[in-house]
Order: sequence, then structure tokens, then C-alpha cells
Amino acid sequence: MPGRRSRRGSSGTGHHRQRRIRTRTSRAELLFSVSHVERLLREGHYARHLTSSAPVFLAAIIQYLTATVLQLAGNEAQRSGCRRITPELVDMAIHNNALISVFFEGVIVSLVAPGWQ
Repeated sequence: MPGRRSRRGSSGTGHHRQRRIRTRTSRAELLFSVSHVERLLREGHYARHLTSSAPVFLAAIIQYLTATVLQLAGNEAQRSGCRRITPELVDMAIHNNALISVFFEGVIVSLVAPGWQ
């Protein structure tokens, strides 16, 4: 019929699909908030300029370290027969791993210092 247009592909006043807004966190497939890390970097005045990828990389590094420490602490909990991860187990996991213990050298995780039990 003349005068009828198909709704598909028409550029008239038909229904428009709204584009779904994706956050930088979801685009990077991270769990740690990229926006929160960026805000902390800007408020900390660590550098004059901040690239758009810096908070994404830092959020990814924080997420990786957190997952690694929690996995090691979970392994320590299984070895000791505990069902929960306690600060003492996190401390033991950090100090028993050669690579991570160098990174967390001056960090005290719990009130119990390593080797004082």
C-alpha cells in the first residue's frame, strides 16, 4: 500500500532502541570499581595527569592480588581444618608465599605477628 512504511529500518518517529550504558568496570570485566579507584587516585594527588587506562589497570591489579591472597588463605584454612578465613590465616598465607611476602613485607594483617604463636 502506498504511504505505509515498515517500522524496521525506518528513520521516522518510530521506537528507538535505547543503548545500554556499560560502565568501565563491566567493560573491563572487573569486580572492583574503576570509578572508585579513579576517584581515589585523583583525590590522592599522586600525579599531575592521569590517563584513562590507569584506574582500569590498578583496579585489575587490586582484584588479582585480592583473589590470590584469598585463595592462599582458603588453602591455609583447609590445611588447618577451619571453615572460615580469619585474619591470622590471611597473615600466614601472605608470609608463607615467597612472592607475595616480598610485596607485603611491611604489612601487619592481624594482631598476631608471624611466628609469635
